[in-house]
Formats: sequence, C-alpha cells, structure tokens
Amino acid sequence: MLDAKTARLDVVLGTVYSESFKGLNDLHFAMNGDLYFTDQGQTGCIDPTGRVFRLRANGAVDRLANNVPGANGITLNGNDRQVYVAATGVQQIWRLPLMTDGSVTKSRVALRFSGGIAGPDGIEMDAQDGLLVCHLGVGVYRFDNRMLPMHLIYSDNPKHVNLANIAFGGPDRRTLHIVQAMTGEILVARLPVAGKELYAHRQLSLEEK
Repeated sequence: MLDAKTARLDVVLGTVYSESFKGLNDLHFAMNGDLYFTDQGQTGCIDPTGRVFRLRANGAVDRLANNVPGANGITLNGNDRQVYVAATGVQQIWRLPLMTDGSVTKSRVALRFSGGIAGPDGIEMDAQDGLLVCHLGVGVYRFDNRMLPMHLIYSDNPKHVNLANIAFGGPDRRTLHIVQAMTGEILVARLPVAGKELYAHRQLSLEEK
C-alpha cells in the first residue's frame, strides 16, 4: 500500500494460504471495503491456474477461483453480487455470482472475444451495470446490462493499439480515462453513461457529510 502523502510503501498481504502469489494484476473495491484482486502470473491456455481472491475488510482472505487462464481485469456490478473477471488467455469475460455468504455459485462465461492481439485486459462497470472491456488491439467496448455491444472506443493512431486499462473520472463520472500501455499515454473519451460509483468516492462523500 502506497501512502501518497509520505511515499511510504507497506505490504498489506504478502502471501496467501502459505503460498506466494503468481503475479498480482488488477483489483477492485466493493462498497463494504472488501478488496477483490486477480493473481495472473504467467498463466494462460496451457496453464489455466490464474486465481481470484477477496481480502475482506476484516482481514480474512477467500479464494474465489483458481482455474482462470490469465486472470486479469476485475470489477463488480452495482450491488456487488456479480464479480466479472477477464480471462485473457481464452479471450473471455467470466461472471462469478456471489451468494449472501460471499461464496461463488454457478459461474458462467459472460462474453467471448476474437481478434485483437491478446484479449480482454482492464474492465469496469458503469452506473447502469454496463460493462466496459479493454480489448487489446481493438479498443474499448461498452456492453449493456444484457451483455449486448453498444459502443466501441478506438483510436486511428497506430501507436494506440494497446488500450489496456480504464477508469471513470470527472465531476459527472462520464469521462473515461484510458491507459495506452505501449506509450504510457492517458487518452480520454466522453461517455453517455456515468461510471459506477466506487468505494473510495462513497467513503469521501460520507466523510464530507
């Protein structure tokens, strides 16, 4: 964990179940402060052992999946009952429904991709439970809450082929910030739907009140 004020870096979780991580990739906070994150390492088609974990606000750790080929981007829907994970190694987005006790039930493939240069990378939800997916080599797709394609954001610049990660920002949360992995540039696009309200923003609003 990085303290932005002091630049101090502290380890929050160094191992899990007495094992080292393969290579942590992405994270997302639920509304209650639980942290969901992926452990990708070098996993993929021939090593489908990427993992998904949850670090609860009380310090407990849960392993939600251990068979994801290239566990990459991760997000939750608006009520934190559906976990979405990018399985980059097989060009898919997986949906992991959560029971009331936090366990996973009846997981499914939510989306399948083809083309591009790698597969889905960073993902995020919007305020209407639409899913935005960075598809490397193509652009950023927006799917509605039925997983139907609605928008495609892309750049005509040939240097901008690796749109790898995204985050909503701006006063109305309708400005999408897009990381171009190869050059380190941050691109922006305006969207018709605001991004999902995040945990940090909710905490700040409570403190301001």
